[in-house]
Formats: sequence, C-alpha cells, structure tokens
Amino acid sequence: MKKHFTFLFLLFLAISFAQIQKVEPAFWWHGMKRPNLQILVYGKDISKYQVELSDNIKVKDLTKTENPNYVFITINTDEVQKPSFKINFKNGKKTVDSYTYELKDRKPGSADRNSFSSKDVMYLIMPDRFANGDPSNDSQPNLTEKANRNLPSGRHGGDLRGIINNLDYFQNLGVTALWLTPANEDNEKNTSYHGYAQTDLYKIDGRYGTNEEYVELSRKLQQRGMMLVQDYVTNHWGISHWLIQDLPTKDWIHQFKDGEGKFGFKRSNYRTTSQFDTNVSEIDKQEALNGWFDTTMPDLNQSNPLVLKYLTQNAIWWIEYAELGGLRVDTYPYNDKVAMAKWAKAITDEYPKFNIVGEAWMYNPAHISYWQKDSKIGAIDGYNSNLPSVMDFTLFTDLPNALKEEESWDKGMIKIYNSFGNDFLYPDISNILVFFENHDTERFNEIFKGDVRYYKMAISLIATVRGIPQIYYGSEIGMRGDKNKGGDADIRRDFPGGWKGDSQNAFNPKTQTLEQKEFHDYTQKLLNWRKGKEVIHTGKTKHYMPKEKVYVYFRYNDNDKVMVIINNNEKDQTFDLNRFAESLNGVSKGKDVISGKEFSVSTQNKITVSGKSSLILELQK
Repeated sequence: MKKHFTFLFLLFLAISFAQIQKVEPAFWWHGMKRPNLQILVYGKDISKYQVELSDNIKVKDLTKTENPNYVFITINTDEVQKPSFKINFKNGKKTVDSYTYELKDRKPGSADRNSFSSKDVMYLIMPDRFANGDPSNDSQPNLTEKANRNLPSGRHGGDLRGIINNLDYFQNLGVTALWLTPANEDNEKNTSYHGYAQTDLYKIDGRYGTNEEYVELSRKLQQRGMMLVQDYVTNHWGISHWLIQDLPTKDWIHQFKDGEGKFGFKRSNYRTTSQFDTNVSEIDKQEALNGWFDTTMPDLNQSNPLVLKYLTQNAIWWIEYAELGGLRVDTYPYNDKVAMAKWAKAITDEYPKFNIVGEAWMYNPAHISYWQKDSKIGAIDGYNSNLPSVMDFTLFTDLPNALKEEESWDKGMIKIYNSFGNDFLYPDISNILVFFENHDTERFNEIFKGDVRYYKMAISLIATVRGIPQIYYGSEIGMRGDKNKGGDADIRRDFPGGWKGDSQNAFNPKTQTLEQKEFHDYTQKLLNWRKGKEVIHTGKTKHYMPKEKVYVYFRYNDNDKVMVIINNNEKDQTFDLNRFAESLNGVSKGKDVISGKEFSVSTQNKITVSGKSSLILELQK
C-alpha cells in the first residue's frame, strides 16, 4: 500500500510540476550589439506557470502561443551584469522548475572577425562522403538511419574527424576556406546524409561528431590561415524536427487547406522569379514561396516574428560559438525576401566584415544580381536584400557549354565573353562565387569524360576571373559521377582513401594514380600561386572578343598585370599580339605560372598556345 501511494505521489509530481525539456539558445554572450535575446523554453504545459528571473532581471517580453508547451522570454542582456541567472517557473510562490542561463564573455575581436573574400578559394565538402576519421560514430542509437556504405544514398560514415585528419591536404592544395554541407542533426528515416532536412539546429549530427569537434575544426583551420563556412538553411527543416512535431504556432510552417497529409503539404512550383515579377499572379507567387521543397521538408514561415528571431539568433549563435568564417545560404529566393533582408542585416550589423553568399539558382544575371546587397535591379522595386554575396550560376551554365559547343554567333567561347559582359549588373562583382560544379550538379569531369584538358581550362578560368572560386571535393583528382543515370548519390561518391581499407588513397600524392596526379598537381600549383596575387583578388578585368575559339583577358591594377589565354581548339593556335596593344603597353615578357616558361609578349610578336589548353602569364616590363 505504501509503495502504491509513493507511486501515485511521484506521478502527481510529474504531472503537476513543469518539466523543462528544451532551452534554445542554451546560452548566449555578453556584449552583443543587439542586446535583446529571445529564449525559447519548451516543456509539457509550461506556459501555465509564471516566469520569474533571478537577480531582479526584468522580462522585457513574454510570449505564449496557442501551444501551451512553449514560452518565449525576451530579456535585455545589457541589463544582466552576472555570468548567469536562473529562469524560474512558479506555481504561486512555489518554484516548480528552473534553468540556469549562462551569458559568456565574448572572445576578443569576435565582432571584427574576418570572413571569406575574393582572396580565398572555397572547397565544398559533403562530410559523409569525404573521410571516416572515427568509425565508432558511424551509427548512433538515438538516430534512425544507420551506416551502410553499400547503399549509394545511405550513410557512409564520413565525419568531422576525417576532415580534421586531412587539413594538410587542403592547405597543400591551396584552398583557404572549407564549405561543409549542413552538419547539424538530420534524423530523417533515410537519405539523411546530405543534411538539408535538419532536425536540431543547435546540435551537430552525432554521426559526424560533436559540437566540440566542429569548433575544433574551425579553430584548427584558423591556425592555418583558413576558415570554416557553414551551410545554413532558412527555407525548410526536416519533418522530424522536434519543433515541427509539436509546432509552437500553426503558422510556424506553411500549410495548405487543400494540400495533402498532416500539414497540408503542397510542393513548391520552384518559380522564384515570382519574387520580383511585376506581372505575377498571387497564386503562383504563393506556391513558389510557401510550397514545400519535398514531403520531408516543411517550409518555414519567416514572416512569423518568432520564426525569424529563432533563425537569426541561431545563425549568430553558430558564428559566435564556432568562430565561423562565413555562411552559405541554401535556396535563398524561396524565403520571404523582406524577412530575409532583416535576417542578413542583423548578422552583418553584428559582424560588419562577415560574408554571406546566397544560393539564387537562376540563369539570368539580372535575376541573380537582384539578390546582392545594394543592387540597382533590386532598387527598382525598392528592395535591398542586405545579402553580401551571390553565386554566379550564369557562368556555371555557360562555361561547359562554351567548351563543348561548335562556334557560331551565339555559341561556343562567346558565351563566356557575354557572361562577363553582364558584370555591370552586380553592385560588388568581386564578391560573387564562381564555380563549374557543386553537390547538386552534374560532375564537370563526367561531362568531358575525364579529359583533363577541359578541367585545366575551367579551373584556370575560375581561378583568375573576378570573384571567389569554389571547387567541389574530388574535382582536383578527376572524380566523376553521372547524375542522370546514378542520381545525386553518384555525384557524391566517397573520396578514395577516406576509409580504412580503401584500395587506393588519393590524399597522398605518392599514392595517387597518374591521372589523379595530373589533375591534382595542376590545381595545387595554380591555387597556391593565386594566394599571393592581389591583382587576381581585386584587380580590374579587360577582355577581348573570342576569335577562332581563343578567349583572352587581362587582370590588372596599378602595379601588376596577368594575361590569360584559353585555347579551345584541338590544334595549337598562333596569333599576333598587336590586337592586345592597349593591355600590353609597356610589357615585354610574360612568365607562365604553371611551367615557368618565359614568352616574349611585345606587340610585335606572335604567341603559340597549345590545343585545348590555357596559358596564364605574369607580365613584366
């Protein structure tokens, strides 16, 4: 009888007392430029209790929603003088639960942290497919999908430790920034390795490692003069996210009355030009912005102030906590653009030198430039995104076509020329990401059947034009993959040598195949040369209309000049240099940055360039 009474009493306590299950963010910092902090507290029926803060700290705002399991507490951190305080939940005079909230001291110089720029080369990694440094974390008891390297779309075991173990490889290659696809927990049932259906925004996925290892990676990169760029997703979460499973408000995500399933799912029409199309119908615009990316990716409602504050604080938390060197934002135009302008401004107000590049997957440069901060195109409808950088999808599209098409009035190398002819549309042309492939696209080396000559021309171009070059893991060793036949998994193959027992190791130049070594050595020499070339980072461009499949351009400033020649012919091409007199004025010779060979480049001379090759010349008087 006594045991029965005790059980009932404990059950009564469990039902009667608040149980704090989640607090986000779990801690914050003193001295932030925007002192108002919104603290989310989650627990069963927690909103029925009174909130009281210790040390006479005032609650600036207390928001309760239709879901009684949430309260949102706003405080002014400038008014908190102590390193910690208690958040108490009270039933009358009795405290039924509490949480000790910590405000940490910021690391000196946090607000002035450096970020990626045109001086950098960004290397894109899918952590699951790069290197398995800790096999013990391949599967986790609390995470649904287990490791299965035999399954192309499954979890393969790559992790943060594998990346940390290969920092010498990155540094020797010449890259200076690592962009990791999302590393936060993605606890969906299958195909969760890509990370874009996140289920916990404050926690690194246990199959990748820990929050502490993420910070370790960032700091070890900084020690080498490198930086970590986080892939941030504001548009959608995974359907298994704990906040989605118990929504704070019905409008936390977009739901459709005429949709399908529990949340009224309706797929996006993906027509993001609707964001600025003056002729757009409202139904098309709403389906583009509010429709879901997929059945497992609920579309977040950034126009909800609670959602926007959550996303803003989470991004700032990771920047401060992990000492990040930048953000890449997924599916940027699918978000509410007014809310996202506030999001970007809040981050760049806190970190004035911080760079954020948004994925605006559009092909028209006017459409892409709309999304860059201070865009004249955006100003037409009174919009300023506050987004510092965008991705050059025009060049991405035109480059492979230019190299494989037969020449005509509007085909072939003229496409590259025309692409750069649109540079005037961008308010900051040096701050755009240039690339020829990424984790969503066909592998460049697959398009050209592994022909290293095309790779050399492409990498030569993106490494010497305006902007920030980005390469995708494995490109530098000739990795291939057929997206059309093998789907996304085939363009996201495991890096050879990243797993114990791999038959071949491409990380070590001594064990690379001859083919891998040719790709790698060219990339390494080019990228390491680029590091010290201010004229490439910030110089001006002058280009000349392609003739006979040969494209020539110059990068120059007051002190330096570089001439780049790309010959897309099968045969060698010899041509007069007098056509380039305005760029060669005062120049007598040029040195090939790859071979070291010297050329006479006075306007009275001719120059010969090998077929299907590029020539990068440092010009001298």
